Amino acid sequence: MDRSNPNAPGSTSPIQNKIGSVFVPVKNIEHARDWYCQLLGIDSNECEILNGHLCPLPMQGTGIILDTMPMWGGKEPSGAPPIATPAFMLLTKDLEASLSYARAKGVSIMTVNEQDPWFVIKDPDGNALMVCRE
Repeated sequence: MDRSNPNAPGSTSPIQNKIGSVFVPVKNIEHARDWYCQLLGIDSNECEILNGHLCPLPMQGTGIILDTMPMWGGKEPSGAPPIATPAFMLLTKDLEASLSYARAKGVSIMTVNEQDPWFVIKDPDGNALMVCRE
């Protein structure tokens, strides 16, 4: 195997096929942290805000990092653009209970279809989040 030529047959990439974390653009880091912690049942005291703009959430598996994204439009009056289509799924064992919970918390529901094993909500910053039956 010729590792000096990245296009050679059988060469391997040094980049892993593994996602470390997903960044979610938010405008107000404290408000976003509290909202996500309530949605996911996380104690907000476990979610430290770093450098004034980052908040890693303690997740099982791939991480979520809330970020005001100062380098990517966060300093603009409108902030960084929200994620308009779901970029990841949050899992649930009980879809109906999750939908009821989201509705009871006043979460904005974007899409729901009783025949599908998922629904889509919006966070307070307009980011689309999919909740899917595991």
